[in-house]
Amino acid sequence: MKRLLKYRVWVVATVLLLVVYYFILPRRLFDDPYCTVLEDAQGELLGATIAADGQWRFPEIKSVPEKFSTALLVYEDKRFRHHPGVDLLSMGRAIRQNIQARSVVSGGSTITMQVIRLSRRGKARTVFQKAMEMLLATRLEWRLSKDEILSLYASHAPFGGNVVGLEAACWRYFGRDPQELSWGEAALLAVLPNAPSLMHPGKNRERLKAKRDRVLEALKAQGVIDAFACSLAQDEPIPEAPQPLPRLARHLLARVAKEGGEGYKVKTTLRAGLQLRIEQLVNEHHQRLASNQIFNAAALVADVRTGNVLAYVGNTETKVPGNYGDAVDVVTAPRSTGSILKPFLYAAMLDEGKILPHTLVPDVPTFINGFSPKNFSHSYDGAVAADKALIRSLNIPAVHLLRSYRYEKFHTLLGNIGFSTLTKPADHYGLSLILGGAEGTLWDITGMYASMARTLTNYFGHPGSNRYDRNDFHSLQYLPVDTTQETPALDATSWLSAGAIYQTFDALKEVYRPGEETGWRYFNSSKKIAWKTGTSFGFRDGWAIGVTPDYVVGVWVGNADGEGRPGLTGTDAASPLLFDIFAQLDGQRWFQLPRMEMEQITVCAESGHRNTPQCNVVDTAWVVKQGLQSAACPYHKTVYLTKDKKFRVHNSCEPAARMVETRWFVLPPAQEYYFKAHALSYRSLPPFRKDCEVASGVAMMDLIYPKPGAKIFIPRDLDGTLGSTVFELAHRNATTLVYWHLDGEYIGSTQRTHKLPLRLGEGRHTLTLVDENGESVEQSFEVLSKM
Repeated sequence: MKRLLKYRVWVVATVLLLVVYYFILPRRLFDDPYCTVLEDAQGELLGATIAADGQWRFPEIKSVPEKFSTALLVYEDKRFRHHPGVDLLSMGRAIRQNIQARSVVSGGSTITMQVIRLSRRGKARTVFQKAMEMLLATRLEWRLSKDEILSLYASHAPFGGNVVGLEAACWRYFGRDPQELSWGEAALLAVLPNAPSLMHPGKNRERLKAKRDRVLEALKAQGVIDAFACSLAQDEPIPEAPQPLPRLARHLLARVAKEGGEGYKVKTTLRAGLQLRIEQLVNEHHQRLASNQIFNAAALVADVRTGNVLAYVGNTETKVPGNYGDAVDVVTAPRSTGSILKPFLYAAMLDEGKILPHTLVPDVPTFINGFSPKNFSHSYDGAVAADKALIRSLNIPAVHLLRSYRYEKFHTLLGNIGFSTLTKPADHYGLSLILGGAEGTLWDITGMYASMARTLTNYFGHPGSNRYDRNDFHSLQYLPVDTTQETPALDATSWLSAGAIYQTFDALKEVYRPGEETGWRYFNSSKKIAWKTGTSFGFRDGWAIGVTPDYVVGVWVGNADGEGRPGLTGTDAASPLLFDIFAQLDGQRWFQLPRMEMEQITVCAESGHRNTPQCNVVDTAWVVKQGLQSAACPYHKTVYLTKDKKFRVHNSCEPAARMVETRWFVLPPAQEYYFKAHALSYRSLPPFRKDCEVASGVAMMDLIYPKPGAKIFIPRDLDGTLGSTVFELAHRNATTLVYWHLDGEYIGSTQRTHKLPLRLGEGRHTLTLVDENGESVEQSFEVLSKM
C-alpha cells in the first residue's frame, strides 16, 4: 500500500512538474514597442518612426538572411542546429574558463538562452537566473523551430546605441536591406551584439574590426567563403556613425500610424523611385513659390484601374526657420474646392440630357437671393457654350447649370461618388457648392476623378456586355488589396454614364484655355490629359487635377494656415507642377468613345441645342442618349423684314408680298447685350419700322439688375449717409429712349447706356420701364436698408 501511495505521489509530482514546465514560458516573450515602418510595393523601405521607448527597433522579422545566420552561428553557437537549447559542451568549457580566470569570462550561453535573457531584461546575472535561462531555453526549443528562434534573436539583439534588431542595424549602419548584406557586413553584425556598448561602430573600431576579421577567417576555414572573398570582406571599412533612415512619404507614414499601423511594418502600393522623384518636383516648385510667400504643396499620383496610390507627398519640406505648417498632411486636410468640382456637374447635366456639350449657358450679371457670383475675370460673355464655360472655369454659367440641376441633387451625387467632407445639409451650401462653398480633400477629389476614368475604361473591360460596376466610385487606397477576391457583380448603370464622362474628359483635354484656365502655357507635352484647375476665394488654395486612362494626378498648392497670396491660383501655382509630374509617367493612351451609350445627331451650330427647321447652320455631334430629350434650339426665330432688310415689319403694316422672311439667331436682351461685344458676327435684330407697331414674340429689353425677388442691402457711405444702388437695363437697340418709373412715379430716362443710380428707403418697391416704342418691363424687389 505504501509503495502504491509513493508511486502515486511521484506520478502527481511529475505531472505537476510537467504542467509547470509547460506553462513556465510566457505566451509572448517580448512586449517591446516597435517602430512604424513603411515600405513600397516591392518591399523597399520608405521611412520609419522611432519606437515609443526611443529605440530603433523594427517589427520582428520572419526570416534571417543566410549570410548573417551563417556568420552568427560560427561566432556564437556552432552546434545551434543540434542542441536542445543548452549546449553542455559550451557550458562545461565556460565553467572551466571562469574557474581558471577566477572571474566570469564566458557565459556559455546558446542563442536560445540569449533570446530568453533578452526577453527577461533586468534580471540579475546569478547562478539561479542562469539556471532559469537554461530551463526556459529548453522550453522555447519545444515551442519554436530553430529558424523561428533565430528570427527572435535577430529581431531583439542590441546592436549598439539605440539600435535594436538586425533590420534596424542594417539600415542605420549600411543603409540597405538585410538581404543585401555583404559577408563583411554580416560578420560585423554577428559580433556586434556580443558587447554592444563597448563595440559601438563609432569607437573601438580596431577591436571591432579584429573580431569581424576573426569571424571571416572562421568562415574561410569552414569553406563557406574562399580566400579572395575573405580578403575583400576584411578590406571593407567599418561604418562611421549611424546613417539616417530614408524619409520618403513621411506624411503617409504618420497617417499609417494614426490609422492603426503604429508599431507594424506596413507594405503600401507606393513606388519608391516615383515617390522620390515626385518629392523632388514638389520641393523644386516649392522654391519657386516660396518667393511669393507660398510655402506648402501636396501631390498624389494613383493608378486609375486599381485606385492604388503610387506617390504620396503630403506637404513640402520647408528648410527655412519658422513655422510654415510643413508637418500638416494637406492630402487629408479639408480645403475650399474652388472650381475643381465643376466637371462633375457638367457630366451630371450631360448624363440627364439637360444640356449638350455646346449648349449655350447664360453668362450675365446674376443675383439669386442675395447670392451674386462673379467670374474670375469680372467680365461677362452674355452666353457661352457649356464646354467652353467648363474649360474656362466660368462661375456664372456654372451657377446657372447648378440651379437647373438643383444643388440638393448635386450634394447627393457628390456624396455618392466619394466626397466625404459634406458635413452640412445641402441648404447650408446652396449654389455656392459649385464655387468652393464646401471644403474637400485632395485625397477625395483625386479619387473621384480616378473613379470617373475607371468607369469609362471599365466600359470596354467586359467584351460583349459594355457594362460597368456602378459601385466602382471608390476612394484611393495606399494598402494593397487581395486581387484574388471575386469581383462584384456588374450593373448596367453608374452614378455617371460612360458617355457623359467621355464628353467631360474630351472637353477637359482642350489645351488652349483663355481666361482663368491659362495653365496651358505650361503644358508642352504631346500627351492627352483631361485636366482642371481651381482657385478658392481669397487666393488661399490652388488646385490642379489631371487624368488619363492610366493615371490620375492631384496637386494642391497654398499655405497650410490659410493665408491667401496674390497669384495663388490653380493655373499659375498648381498646374505647372501637375504637368511636370505627368512628364514622369509613361503612357500615351486616350479614352475610347463609348458608342453604345451615344448617338450621333444634328445640332444647331450657333446654340449647341438640338436643331430646329429654323436653324441656319447645322452640325453633327455625338451626344449621350439622354441628350435626345434635351430642349430644341430656342434662339432661332422667324422674322419679317423690309426688302432692304433694314427694318422689321408685320402684316399689319406691310403687304406679305413685300416682306422678306428670314431666320434670325436671337438671344435674350441681357445676354445679347454682353454677347455681341465678344461675338463680332452676331447681328442684333433690326428695329421695327416707325409705322409698324411692335409685335409680340421677341422681348426688346430685360433688367440686368435687379432680378425677380431681389433683396437689396445698400451700405452707408463714410459720412453715414445711405449709399445708392445702380439699376441696369439691357435693350436690343441702345439708341432707344427708356423711361424709368419707381412705385408709379417717373424718376428719369436713359439712352445708349441704360444705367440709373437710386437712393431707396426700406421696404418693397416696383420698378417700371417703358421704351419710346411702348414696350415695358416691370420688376418688384425689396430694400433691407433703412434711410
